[in-house]
Amino acid sequence: MITGDLVKCSLSGEIIEGVYITERDGMAVIKLGSGYNIGIPPSQVEYIGKSEQIPIAETTVIQNQALPELAIISTGGTIASSVDYRTGAVTSRSNADEIIRAIPRLATIGRFRTRQPFTILSENMKPSMWVDLARTIHDEIEEGAAGVIVTHGTDTMAYSASAVSFMLDTPVPVIFVGSQRSADRPSSDNAMNALCSAAVASADLGEVGVCMHGTVNDDYCAVHRATRVRKMHTSRRDAFQSIGASPIATISYPELEVSTGADAIRRSSRELALFDRMEERCGLLSFYPGMDPAILESYSSYRGLVIAGTGLGHISTMLMDGIRECISNGTTIIMTSQCIHGRVCDRVYDTGRDLLAAGVIEGEDMLPETALVKLMWVLGQTDDREEISRMMKENLKGEIQRRSAYGL
Repeated sequence: MITGDLVKCSLSGEIIEGVYITERDGMAVIKLGSGYNIGIPPSQVEYIGKSEQIPIAETTVIQNQALPELAIISTGGTIASSVDYRTGAVTSRSNADEIIRAIPRLATIGRFRTRQPFTILSENMKPSMWVDLARTIHDEIEEGAAGVIVTHGTDTMAYSASAVSFMLDTPVPVIFVGSQRSADRPSSDNAMNALCSAAVASADLGEVGVCMHGTVNDDYCAVHRATRVRKMHTSRRDAFQSIGASPIATISYPELEVSTGADAIRRSSRELALFDRMEERCGLLSFYPGMDPAILESYSSYRGLVIAGTGLGHISTMLMDGIRECISNGTTIIMTSQCIHGRVCDRVYDTGRDLLAAGVIEGEDMLPETALVKLMWVLGQTDDREEISRMMKENLKGEIQRRSAYGL
C-alpha cells in the first residue's frame, strides 16, 4: 500500500474505512473520516481502492492566475509544519510551493505568495514583533493582496491578532490561523484550519480574525473577532472561543462554504491605514487574596498597568495606597475582571468607588489580555490623560460589547 490508498480494517470488532497514511513504529497509520488518525497492525489493514486525497509530495505546483491573490505570512508555530510521509519527519513549510504541495486543495482557493518576517515560538513573541507583523501585513495589502493569512503559534495568537487589529485598519480579511496538533499527530487540525483560513481570506470580510476548529470534529471552523477571542483549552482542537460575542464567520468543511455574521465588518468598509506605535512598558497583574502591596513597586516605572480584579473589578483595600501612588507617578491603570463573562462596574461597592476616585479606568467587558494590548496601543498614540481615558472606554475594534451576553 502507498500513501493515499483507501483501506479498511477491524477495530474492536467493527469494520472501518479510512485513508492509509504511512507505517510508523510497526503500525499502519490510518486517517478516518472524522479527521482522527489511528494505528493498526499492518496485517489487519486491507486495500480497497485508490484515493486522490494525498498526492505525491513533489508534484509540480501551478497556481491559477484567475484566482484571488492571497498572502501567507508565516511566523512559525505548529501549523507551519507538515509531515513528510517518506520519512515520517515533521518539516517546516515556508514558501508557497511547499505549502501547496502539503495542502494541494489550497490551489483551488487562491494563488499565494509568502513572507516570513521571523520564525519564533509564540511564547517568545514581543510587542516589537507585533509592530513588524502589522507593517508586513500592511505592505502586503498595499501591494494588492485580496486577503492575508498569518500562521502563528496558538499560545499567544490572540495577543498578536488583537495587537494587529488595533494597529491596522484593513479593507480585506486578515486571518490568523494556528494548529493545536502537528501534521504527524493523530487528529491533526493543520490542513483543515489552513483551508478554512484561505476560504475566509477570500470572503466578504474586512477585519482581523482568528480561524480555528469550531468543534472537536472536522465539520467547520469558526472565525473569532481578534479582540474577543481567547484560547480556552490547552489541547482541544476547538480551544479558541469567542467570549461574550458570536464568531464573525463560520466555514463548513469539507465544502469550504463561508457564512459571515451580521455584525462582521465587510470587505472594503475601511481604508487601509497603519498606526504602528506601541508602548511596551505596560503590564498585566492578576489580583489574588493576600497579595503583597509591595508588588506594585515592580510597576513604578511602567506607563500602563491592567489589573484583572475579582468580580465587578475589585482588589484588596491594602493595595489602594500603592494604586494611588502609581497613578500620581503617571501610570495609567485599567481595571478588568477575572470573570470570563460580564463587565466591570466599580460603582456598586466602596472598594470600586475608591478605585474610581483614585483615577482607575474601568475596562468595561474587555478581556484582560485585550485590555493590555489596547493600552499599549493607546499609550503609543497619546500622552494626554483625558484622551487616554476616552480611547480606553471607546469601542474601537469590537473589544467592548454594548451589552454583555451574560448579566450586565
